[in-house]
Amino acid sequence: MDFLRPASWEEALAAKAEHPAAVPIAGGTDVMVEINFDHRRPEYLMDLNRIRDLEEWEVGADSVRLGASVPYSRIMEHLRAELPGLALAAHTVASPQIRNRGGVGGNLGTASPAGDAHPALLAAGAEVEAESVRGSRRIPIDAFYTGVKRNALAPDELIRAVHIRKADGPQQFSKVGTRNAMVIAVCAFGLALHPETRTVRTGIGSAAPTPVRARAAEEFLDAALEEGGVWDSGKVITPSLAKRFADLCAAACNPIDDVRGTAGYRRHAVGVMARRTLTWTWESYRGARRTTEGAA
Repeated sequence: MDFLRPASWEEALAAKAEHPAAVPIAGGTDVMVEINFDHRRPEYLMDLNRIRDLEEWEVGADSVRLGASVPYSRIMEHLRAELPGLALAAHTVASPQIRNRGGVGGNLGTASPAGDAHPALLAAGAEVEAESVRGSRRIPIDAFYTGVKRNALAPDELIRAVHIRKADGPQQFSKVGTRNAMVIAVCAFGLALHPETRTVRTGIGSAAPTPVRARAAEEFLDAALEEGGVWDSGKVITPSLAKRFADLCAAACNPIDDVRGTAGYRRHAVGVMARRTLTWTWESYRGARRTTEGAA
């Protein structure tokens, strides 16, 4: 195994063009596990740790440009207001040591359905900034996951950043694991309310071959909130509405039985998380409305 260590982003792109099979490594929290267990033996490893631009972020008027190697700990500390769903997901990643090393770019590159960042990125509607010597492009998160641990990157492309719209409403993340830390998700669920567009987005992890959205559940909830004037009135969501949303989220799953949990348990847990996160986010939305109306 050869080790490539580019000193700049331009050098990294050139190296990736010359060695398309090279596996990029920054935090190494996914790649090194596979290498240590001999599940993967790449011909080339490309160390990106000298490229400091990948560890920077920029908060714009409407969105955050998050460098691929920004550690989860910094997202938790500095971007909780702008990216609340991703910050909550970051809290569940492994241990403090791994949160200080791992970043969203690694989750995206590995594209494991159990990656903790994926549900939050799907719910927020992120875009992945990919680049090669041929140029740069943005890949919508909905089109990024193409199969089990496969993504839409071309062989010569690297992930430079992720563009995520700043939260315009409450967001939540929930995860089921076999213990409280240092655990791969049995299943996970992300939810984001988008009051500006009066839409809801979801993200489901570790309950299908790829991270997925519960589109039928989103469409049902969008219609129910709009038809009932609930966005404007801030009324309590009824138990029957929450249950229907949860059932549709569970139906969006296509899980497997494995050592961490059965397919039936995963479907059930996703439904429970969907109902709970909907209740939590909607109560946050109602509370923000009352505060705004009181101030007015």
